[in-house]
Amino acid sequence: MSNMIQAAREQVAALTQAAYEKAAAAGALPAGVEVKATVEIPKDVKNGDYASSFAMAGSKAMHMAPRQIAQTILDNLSLEGSYFKSAEIAGPGFLNFRLGAKWYGEVLADIEREGMEYGRCDEGRGEKVMVEFVSANPTGPMHIGNARGGVLGDSLASVLERAGYDVWREFYVNDAGNQIHKFAMSIDARYMQLLLGEENVPFPEDGYQGLDIKELAQAFYDEHGDSYRDKSEEERQEAMAGFGLAVNMPRMKEDLRRYKIEYDEWFLESSLHNSGYVVETVDKLSDAGWTYEKDGALWLDTTGLLKAKYLREGKTREQVDKLDLKDDVLRRANGFYTYFAADIAYHRNKLEERGFQTAINIWGADHHGHVARLQAALDGLGLDGSHRLVVVLMQLVNLLRDGKPERMSKRSGKAIALRDLLDEVSVDACRYFFNSRTFTSPLDFDLGLAVREDSENPVYYVQYAHARICSLIARMREEGAQVPRAAEIDAAVMTTPEELALMKTLSQLPEEIRLASRDYDPSHVNRYLLSLAGDFHRFYNACHIRGEEQAVLTARLKLADTVRSVLANCLALIGVTAPEKM
Repeated sequence: MSNMIQAAREQVAALTQAAYEKAAAAGALPAGVEVKATVEIPKDVKNGDYASSFAMAGSKAMHMAPRQIAQTILDNLSLEGSYFKSAEIAGPGFLNFRLGAKWYGEVLADIEREGMEYGRCDEGRGEKVMVEFVSANPTGPMHIGNARGGVLGDSLASVLERAGYDVWREFYVNDAGNQIHKFAMSIDARYMQLLLGEENVPFPEDGYQGLDIKELAQAFYDEHGDSYRDKSEEERQEAMAGFGLAVNMPRMKEDLRRYKIEYDEWFLESSLHNSGYVVETVDKLSDAGWTYEKDGALWLDTTGLLKAKYLREGKTREQVDKLDLKDDVLRRANGFYTYFAADIAYHRNKLEERGFQTAINIWGADHHGHVARLQAALDGLGLDGSHRLVVVLMQLVNLLRDGKPERMSKRSGKAIALRDLLDEVSVDACRYFFNSRTFTSPLDFDLGLAVREDSENPVYYVQYAHARICSLIARMREEGAQVPRAAEIDAAVMTTPEELALMKTLSQLPEEIRLASRDYDPSHVNRYLLSLAGDFHRFYNACHIRGEEQAVLTARLKLADTVRSVLANCLALIGVTAPEKM
């Protein structure tokens, strides 16, 4: 697992320390001083590739001017065999180091050796994490909100895997509770309307109005005729729920498979109720003293749990007392357990029963009020939910066409169906666009831009860079020039700003993966892809390959092929194809 940026940073520190020790041994600098210096990457390459603050950090302890220390370090510095070709003093005493051919050559060699695994790091150290995402109610079609959450969750899971985590992808199926009751009631009403006429059967005010509900009722009628007309409402609706779920669940799986999303498990909420796990979880909260009875219902002392949580996190008692906190019902007076009770049980199952060290949920921003309450409930179970439950709150999607708000033709209900979107825009474009902004920002999805074939369309721009390199390599092969091994080229012949910038960008992927996993933000990969594609296009326009002398030709051909490899690698990471022709 290479990280050439970190390797260079560490070497600057080691070279500087060695120069100090040599100078101290010769009496040129005070001995035994521990200097805590930083090594930074200057924004302007005119200031070198790496800058050490050693001289300034050691000035006080050595009782010497920083530039005097820097000059002494420089006089005793040996760069032979290192990644650097030169060093100089700048400003108040910075030591600026410039990278040499050895470093650039090793960047290309590392990428060649690691292939599609390039960028892997050990940030996660094998930690077992679950990413739960989409988890839409199976009461209707997948919609555009699910589209963003699906890509965000799937891409985040891939990034975490690359960062060294042991990742599990899960879809939580809400096949119990009030939503399913409304679903069954809605199908039942439409079924009875088919039998008795719309004017004779009122439709529930809070029922699901979508065309898909009518289609389910018709399909149920086609299969069962009027045989359910005289059955009890309870029996009818139980049959309707089972029928509707049996139709909708495969559709959801089909839509997500088309969207290149596969799960390790589809976890059924009903299994928590049927196994008694919800009851057991609520009993554990009661045993811990976090529940009370009122008006025939069982309540969670959410207020007390949240106060304890906020005090642990550093809020003052005065701040906590000013918060408008409310308790939650776990079991209603009619004996039914609430969705919140089931949710607590589900997350206990993740952390306690299945042993995930961290549970990561991708939720819509409208669920923000639920986060701290669920974390606090898990704290009450002794599961450290405040740290082990991570909720990524995803902002809304604004649908545009050529910059103007768009209302797509909707097949059902109020939400735009995912399958309608995928009929209009390619899966590649959808996956790229939905992952192009950090989850904390609203996302503008422009349908017109997503299908354009020009450099304004970011996914086209990145994919075209890959295809362009494939075409170049094919042409060069026809002319007898094969892509060489990294060991066969001389990186020292690549000296133009475009070549050096491109190799530096190639070296950045491991750090981008680390940051993406740290921030739970896979859009780092999109930004990296745009940067890499841009640097390649600039290199391609500035640096000829065909017709150059052999050493330059082979080095540049290797560089281009390395870019191809990393583009394909990163596109695969976010579930986008890397076409060889466009």
